[in-house]
Amino acid sequence: MRSHYRMGNQAGALARCNVRNLQKPMKLKRFFLVAVLSMSNLVQAADLLETYRAAQANDPVFAAARASQQAGQEKLPQGRSLLLPNISLSANSTFNDQTTQYRGAALFPSGNHRYNSHGYGVTLVQPLFRQQSWLAYTESELQVAQTEAQFKIAEQDLVLRTAQAYFDVLIAQDSVQLAEAQQTAIVEQLEQAKRNFKVGTATITDTYESQARHDLTRAQEIAAQNELEIKRSILQQLINVMPKELKHLGKEFNLEAPQPADMDIWVDDAQLNSPQLAVAQAEAEIAEKEVIRNRGGHYPTVDMVANYSQNNANGSSFGVGSDTSNKSVGVQLNMPLFQGGAVNSKWREAEANRERAKQELENVRRNIATQTRQAYLGVASGIAQVKALQQALISSKSVLEASKLGQGIGVRTNLDVLNAQQQLYATRRDLYQAEYNYLISQLRLKAAVGSLDEASLTKVNQAFY
Repeated sequence: MRSHYRMGNQAGALARCNVRNLQKPMKLKRFFLVAVLSMSNLVQAADLLETYRAAQANDPVFAAARASQQAGQEKLPQGRSLLLPNISLSANSTFNDQTTQYRGAALFPSGNHRYNSHGYGVTLVQPLFRQQSWLAYTESELQVAQTEAQFKIAEQDLVLRTAQAYFDVLIAQDSVQLAEAQQTAIVEQLEQAKRNFKVGTATITDTYESQARHDLTRAQEIAAQNELEIKRSILQQLINVMPKELKHLGKEFNLEAPQPADMDIWVDDAQLNSPQLAVAQAEAEIAEKEVIRNRGGHYPTVDMVANYSQNNANGSSFGVGSDTSNKSVGVQLNMPLFQGGAVNSKWREAEANRERAKQELENVRRNIATQTRQAYLGVASGIAQVKALQQALISSKSVLEASKLGQGIGVRTNLDVLNAQQQLYATRRDLYQAEYNYLISQLRLKAAVGSLDEASLTKVNQAFY
């Protein structure tokens, strides 16, 4: 219904043009070209799913979330590296200028010796027991899981933001069209009031009332056009292009109650599958491991250490060169005894952070339950509201028709007709808004239980033509 009256007017104008120009081939060709282009514009109208995919490719917020996911996945190999061998290579080359003066009897003569020495060494350290490194590795697994849950939140948020921006543009377009239609109806009422005043069947008050309502509606139309530009800009921010014509709700729009029709089941599902809750749970587990890891700051570490070195010198203080190689394998124990109180301080800090994470987890759990209930009620009440407004729209049309008829026989005034017109268009606008609110509540309910994805959006998209 939203733009049908415009399309109908355009189609009627084109048909009249066709009749007038049957004998004019050039104009007839131009007519068909315009008609084809008009149909092409209708075909090119973007639907909700197409808009979402454009947002996937262009939204900087989602792109940043994807980069964060890729960065977070590197936590696992970083944690694993703490348990794997560490191999290092060192090399040196030194020029030596040495002067030696022996005292007393000496077997070797004193003098100046200049020579070069060089060498290299390889060291392998394999951790055998490092309690803190093992816990850091298990923490990295939780950090990766947390990163994946955060990216899932970003994916669902993109769906919701795209749908909300899409619906906001549609309701803004509807508001402009309704304001224009109301303006047209009021202009007709104003002209009728002027004619009636001239023939003496109405007072000047009717004309003033119509003129005042005309001016008010004009102001509302300007505000609606301004709001449309704002909503289009918000959608443009998501998809990085000015949105073209968008598809409207069609005959496939159906009101479906949540299944299962039990709010508690949805809440329980959210407690198990909500990505927000998964992030908070991972944070709480990491905080618990941090307490254990920092408690082990006084624990010894045991490593296997292997060395190989090769050193060469073409001279020395004795005047002769040497080639030396060395190989060693052993076990090394390090036992921290005192670090200025840092270990105990970090332990206390970790315990405080554990309590913070525990309380934040409980807060998220409660918020998830509340959000799920709100989304469920939004769907259920949205169905009732849409049905009520559909009936109200029928009643408003009847009131307008009766008011016009009553004005014709003198039992209703011009103001009654104007009020009936305003009520009709306000009801229609409220109905459109209720329909979009119902759809966004459906998506939010699925997001609450962690099941919102492109397939969910595809199902909603079937309601648009």
